[in-house]
Parts: sequence; C-alpha cells; structure tokens
Amino acid sequence: MHYQDERTYGCRISDSWTYRGLKTVVLENELLRVSLIADKGADVFELSHKKTDTEFMWRTPWSVRNVGLWTPSTGDGDNIWHDTYIGGWQTIAPTGGPPQKYANADIGQHTEATLMPWDAVIVEDTPERVSAKFSVRTVRTPFWIEKVVTLEANSPVLTVTDTLTNEAEEQSEAQWGQHVALGDPFLTPNCRLDMAQGDFFVPGGGDSTRLQANQSGSWPIAVGIEGGDVDLSTFPPKSDRVQDFAAFKNQKEGWYAVTNPDRGVGIGLTYPVETFKYLWYWQVFGGGMGYPWYGRTYNIGVEPFTSLPNGMPEPGSDQGTSMIFAPGETKSATVRAVVYESTTGVKHITPEGEVTVR
Repeated sequence: MHYQDERTYGCRISDSWTYRGLKTVVLENELLRVSLIADKGADVFELSHKKTDTEFMWRTPWSVRNVGLWTPSTGDGDNIWHDTYIGGWQTIAPTGGPPQKYANADIGQHTEATLMPWDAVIVEDTPERVSAKFSVRTVRTPFWIEKVVTLEANSPVLTVTDTLTNEAEEQSEAQWGQHVALGDPFLTPNCRLDMAQGDFFVPGGGDSTRLQANQSGSWPIAVGIEGGDVDLSTFPPKSDRVQDFAAFKNQKEGWYAVTNPDRGVGIGLTYPVETFKYLWYWQVFGGGMGYPWYGRTYNIGVEPFTSLPNGMPEPGSDQGTSMIFAPGETKSATVRAVVYESTTGVKHITPEGEVTVR
C-alpha cells in the first residue's frame, strides 16, 4: 500500500514488510508488537511486550526459512513440516497431529495450511484499532480458512478470530487448533503455569520421559515416570533432559497463563471450550534427542484444539474426536492472547482477556 498512513502513535499496521523474502504484516500499539508471516502459514512469529522487552513466541534453532530458496532432502511429511517450523503461533486446520490419510490424500504433520502462503489484507487502520485478515484455500483438503488479527489502542490483548468453511459437497472432518509455542529466554524453570481446573491424560505409546504413560488425573498433579508426584504448574530445568505430551479436557473455562516472576511479566490465552474441548500440552525441556531438537531446546506448546491428534479417540473410547463439518458449513471461534504484569501468577482470565493475578 503505497499511500498508507504511516502513523507513529496509537495503533499501527503495515503490510509493506518482508522478512527473509517472505511477506510480513506488522501490527503494534503502545504495549505490543505483533508480526505475522503471511507467506508461511500466517504464522505469528513475534509477539513482544515493549515495556519489558520480552518476546513470548519461541523460535526454533533454525527460525524462519524461505522455502522457495531450497529443496527438502526428503519427502517425509513429518520432516518437511519440522524443517520449516519456526516456533511461534500457527492456526492448525483442518488436520492436526502426525502425518495422516485424509479422504485418500496424504497430509503431513499439522496440516498443509501451515506450509502455504496466505493472502493478507488490512481491514481496519485507525489510531484506535488495527486489523488484518489472512486467508487460504487448502489443496488436499476442501477448506477455506480465514484469520482476523486485531489490536486496540493501549490494550495488552491480541484478538484472533478463525473461520473455517467446508467447501466440499460432502461431510468433512477437521482437527482445528491454536499451536502456540513458548520457550526460552522467556520460559525458565522459575516460571509458573496456571490454568482453569480440568482433567488430563497422558497417552501411551509416546516418548514421555517425565510423566507416567497411560495415566489420567486432575490438574495440577500427575504421576511421574518413577511413581512420584509431578506438579504440572512447574517447569523442570533443561538439565533434566525430558520430553512429554499430555492433553487436558473438561475445562469449565478456557484459559491458561505462563508467568515469569523474574521478569514480572506473563502471557495468557483465553479460548471457547465449547469449540476447543482439548488443551494439548507439549513439553521439551532439553529432551527430544535426535532430529529435530537434538537436545537443544527448552519450550512448551499449550494448544487449544477441537480434537485430539489426528482425531484419535480418548483413552477407553472408540469414538473419534474430529469436528464434523456439513457440506458448505462455516464455523468461527475467537481466542485472545493477553500480556500482563505479575510476579506471582494468575487466578483467572475472562474471555475478554481481563486478568486477575494471584
């Protein structure tokens, strides 16, 4: 946009940027700066708090890569996704989890949309409010996906509204979620995880090295690999070399928060549990030896999803968990990320992003 108002105050937005050759949209206000890579999944790769100079979005060791400048060394659907995974926050839809077959199509890790370029357009640009809409039409799955990202003046809240439309003339399944990854240097063993009360389970057959597999319980106490209690509100040091996956369900309210008491700042997410019934909890605390982590990373993913990975059933059930879309059906959901100041954690976050600290 050659004649866009280039404000230096209030809310600002620009789609005139590129990062490593990839179209990038930047939104900011007095408190936050947010950048999304439109040409790669509309990924949120920057969400920073200006006052404390804190970046919340974790970056992988290889960070942003322009896939147009190289050729993957394998066609493996898991490897290709991880080769281009930058960390940050992705909208995952209409498939989520390991590579799978979808209506006879091969789908790699965490859906095709995260590897595709999205269209981007500025839909609101005032000192009081800025908003951009990102959209993509998937190829191997029959969905039109839109994501509207909004900031308001003097607000610590980033609002993201996803809309999925099944363009098939037949019923279609979806696993849809928010793939939010946090890591060092924001994430440390001194941080605290708070969330709405709920139940959890740790599936079997994975690569858990801290939590006992095939267990279920209630937040926040789980059973460790050697039988002792593990407080899930705490984070082990990187020297423990552990990696785990758990899933939460039956949350009465959809929110969680991660607080760094040393910085005095944290980030929370609020989401509608009627849509996002599960909260995936992916944990890599210096574990994950071999490709792709090689023991290098300290990060978590706390991810609201409609379904379990690949729509798998809950333990003890044979009922799949994928969301079902009728032909032509459209569904929307709004999530909000909120940045707050606290050294003691969070008691509650409202759907509008109002935080009550401990």
